[in-house]
Amino acid sequence: MKLDHIPFRQLIVSPANMRAGRKPPRIDDILPSIRARGILVPLLVRPAAPPDGTPPDDTQVYEIVAGRRRYEAVRALAAEQQEEAEPIPCAIVAAGDDAAAVEASLIENLARLDPDQVSQWETFTRLVREGRTPEAIAATFGLADAAVRRVLALGNLLPRIRDLFRKEQIDAASLRHLTMASKRRQRDWLALHDDPEARAPVGAQLKAWLLGGQSIPARHALFDLDGYAGETVADLFGEDRYFADPDAFWQAQNEAVAARRDAYLDAGWSEVILLEPGSLFHSWDHEKTPKRKGGRVYVEVRQSGEVCFHEGYRNRAEIRRAARGEAEPETVKPPRPEVASALQDYLDLHRHAVVRAQLTGFPDVALRLLVAHAIAGSPLWTVRREPQASRSEAVSESLAAAPAETAFALSRRRALGLLGLAEDEPAVVGCTPDGTQGDRLTATFLHLLALDEAAVKAIAAVAIGETLASGSPVIAALGCVLGVDMAQWWRADEAFLALVRDREVLGAMVEEVAGETVARANAKETGRVLRRIIGDHLAGAEGRPKFEDWVPRWLAFPPAAYTERGGVGAVAAHEEAVAAGLTLPAADGAITMPDAEPCPAPAGVPLAA
Repeated sequence: MKLDHIPFRQLIVSPANMRAGRKPPRIDDILPSIRARGILVPLLVRPAAPPDGTPPDDTQVYEIVAGRRRYEAVRALAAEQQEEAEPIPCAIVAAGDDAAAVEASLIENLARLDPDQVSQWETFTRLVREGRTPEAIAATFGLADAAVRRVLALGNLLPRIRDLFRKEQIDAASLRHLTMASKRRQRDWLALHDDPEARAPVGAQLKAWLLGGQSIPARHALFDLDGYAGETVADLFGEDRYFADPDAFWQAQNEAVAARRDAYLDAGWSEVILLEPGSLFHSWDHEKTPKRKGGRVYVEVRQSGEVCFHEGYRNRAEIRRAARGEAEPETVKPPRPEVASALQDYLDLHRHAVVRAQLTGFPDVALRLLVAHAIAGSPLWTVRREPQASRSEAVSESLAAAPAETAFALSRRRALGLLGLAEDEPAVVGCTPDGTQGDRLTATFLHLLALDEAAVKAIAAVAIGETLASGSPVIAALGCVLGVDMAQWWRADEAFLALVRDREVLGAMVEEVAGETVARANAKETGRVLRRIIGDHLAGAEGRPKFEDWVPRWLAFPPAAYTERGGVGAVAAHEEAVAAGLTLPAADGAITMPDAEPCPAPAGVPLAA
């Protein structure tokens, strides 16, 4: 490395510079000192390769590896003073080693203006492509291996989210919370962000939105996380994990609290008092009392999920009454259970093992139990109906009038009748047959046992239909597997056309329904005119030839986009289904299964006009 003063015109920003390609950096914090004293810390540069392969000469160009902010400050001063910039002091390093240059750029900038996490991710990713391991990167920058891996894991975020952060449209806290989200939840959040009528949650609200309203850290669990059937998530920058499903957490936590209570009683404590959830234990109202003198254990369950056990206390009022010789209010002590908790665990687990082993030999019973779980749920199942909700009244009205909704409603009424329920019930999932007692799951299962195979399968199809998640990859897979022909079920309506506002897309749609000549002649028309042309061709109005059975590419199975810009949820869901193993349609557009035929629109259900 050598030092030299290099003319300003011979300097360019290196592609290896961590701030290359981005908007000009802020220089207001360093401009006053450079105006007063000049450049005190040399820029880090390396010789740029001549474009024609000729040897370097007096006009050798140098790439700035580190120091773009100082370089931009010199440019600003030259423009301010309306004169040519002075040569800049530079430290010249050897040419050719991109990885070393990237490291030097980040090290130099870390010592000055802290880069954001996305900039670190971009730089670390480039180092990995150059052959550096995460351990080597950590050693170079004096970071923990886990810190480097967390930054590299920012690649799990959708590119558009990283871009919004880079444009300062998302703050750092929201970015960290979004690292806990699946790709689907990230797309859901982006949809809210893009919707002018909605407000995407940010900060603490975003965290609550992702975690079902409660942020319960995994460290509060009294149970073994290795055996926990639910899911935990963690942001890429924090050290703590959180429970994705608060209901599943509280079920496991309450079971653990009950086990601890039994353990205290088995250990000889006179009483274990479980306070109401959210109630605080007031130590000033109690006095420390050992177990041998009647001390109790008070259990405080906090809303955060934390459980505190206060051992060896008695109420002060109770102690004062005892000192005065007053009798305690008469209470009825519950009888000691015949079976202790440990023995009950043994009995339950062995009964469970035998029943499930025997169940494998009775698949018809297992099918009915599976359907009963889908309808009624259980402590180990979380089943929710797809709400089919929309913020737009026009979209809701369009869906209500769709022939597919009419056909499904007919199937639902038949299923409700088979279950012995009133046909005006809003859904099959969540209902229990009339005239039954006890647990909903058990009641539903016993009712299904009395039905034949065809009836059970009909109910199963409706229960699954009510719980299919809208926009999910399984919808994309099912549409292809079942050979769905959207032209049998759907016609373009006013609600649909009003929602298509992109002129490039509208132009492509005009070409589909009216032909290339009409599309080219109207290429510069407004969106309103283009929508009217599409509507006239679909209806055969205003003297235009009618185009039958048109389906936009987005609705087809498999779907397609109209532009190269992306952002089509149906296409993304289909790509996920393909990545999971979906076989694409053959040349004739059909995917077949044994004994399966594509389902036509049922007779008697009219298509939308």
